[in-house]
Amino acid sequence: MLVGVRPADPTSVPPGGLRPVHVLTVRAVTSVTPSVRRVTLAGPVAAATSAGPTVSVLVPRVGDPAPRWPQVARDGRIVWPQGSHGVALRSYTARREDPAAGEVDVDFVLHGDGPAATWAAAAAPGAVLGVAGSGPLGHRPAGRLLLAGDETALPAISRILAEAAPGTTGLVLLEVADAAEEQPLPAPPGVELRWLHRGTTPPGASTLLAEAVAARPPPGAEDVFAWVAAESAAVRSVRADLRGRWGLSRAQHHAIGYWRRGRAMAPAP
Repeated sequence: MLVGVRPADPTSVPPGGLRPVHVLTVRAVTSVTPSVRRVTLAGPVAAATSAGPTVSVLVPRVGDPAPRWPQVARDGRIVWPQGSHGVALRSYTARREDPAAGEVDVDFVLHGDGPAATWAAAAAPGAVLGVAGSGPLGHRPAGRLLLAGDETALPAISRILAEAAPGTTGLVLLEVADAAEEQPLPAPPGVELRWLHRGTTPPGASTLLAEAVAARPPPGAEDVFAWVAAESAAVRSVRADLRGRWGLSRAQHHAIGYWRRGRAMAPAP
């Protein structure tokens, strides 16, 4: 997905109106599941502090020793260099931030052959990645939650659950290939986690999320919030159900396509 970057602090922008992007270096790489690779990035404290929850990353070509990074304007706009630069803009949710250590963990899903998945598959200590800004997750606290997503949404859902009050109730629907792709997700006692295995069905071709939401009765409460992120077509189906049958207002849900099937894991508009 692509999101607007948070405007830069005017005091950090040079008189010319443009500032360089933060460049982070890979410190470690870990396989979380067969299809998810966690990359630990290290850099200035300011970069780690600003990198989240949703971070706009600048992905260079694999093996490019000197990427032509863009710059960031005072209003947060990314200003690209003229000509070919080989840098792709993608948005990810930081799984962990440690400003004191100057570290950020980002989880990359490796299915597809887009620039981010290709970079993450080849990432090794010393590789570089740019950070241009950050944004919110689009959620809000509520007494009852419905969270639904595929593996690309797991970092965001983990952060939402971590922030949820102990008395929160609700349901989390998580679509992954199989049991090997499940990850530990601490949640309040009243929140049920339900894993949906699509098996050999390709990512983005499953209807499991939409069917699981359709099988749920409307909550019948005002203090409810639904947050959904997955492949664009799946999200459209769930969003229609939430607005129609569930009767949720715009303030009661956030549904966003994180990627689009058939577009090399390209971000959805």
